[in-house]
Amino acid sequence: MKRFVFAAALTLLCIASPTSVEEQVTKSNVDMSNMNKIFVGWVDLDPDEYRLLDYSTKEDWVGDIEKANAYFQGDLKSGFLAGRTLTMAKNRDDVNAAGNDLYIKFTDVAEDKGYRLHMAIHFIDLKTNAEIAVVPSDVYSARGHFCLLEGCIQIELGKVGKLVSKQIGSKKK
Repeated sequence: MKRFVFAAALTLLCIASPTSVEEQVTKSNVDMSNMNKIFVGWVDLDPDEYRLLDYSTKEDWVGDIEKANAYFQGDLKSGFLAGRTLTMAKNRDDVNAAGNDLYIKFTDVAEDKGYRLHMAIHFIDLKTNAEIAVVPSDVYSARGHFCLLEGCIQIELGKVGKLVSKQIGSKKK
């Protein structure tokens, strides 16, 4: 009987839970495609997690965090959000989004020992200071790729960039 109850509960959990991160996006009636001035926040990986990720020094890990953010920001500018005016956070303390229409904020950011990126993505309308959409905390994985941590983070952030681009929509001319 216990097996039946466990199996039934597990089946219901699988049916009830979303199958992909895109299905978890909080639906919004707000059309973000005309938001042309966008502030992109820092992907704030914790510098103090360097030991967990087998870095010998905090400075090495901080350097890779900075490289990952620079790579991600370049991808957003040249690809995922091309054609829009983007202002990028310069570091983890930079939240000066003044003069923009939209703030893309990343929270709950962590890279685990299995080289999987965890984060939530918030879309904030800066005119009303209201959150208009959110992608709940999820896991982005470079699964299927052989990579060192720095390369895996770049692949994972590429997935985040595609999701951000899809959520905002194509730029209307």
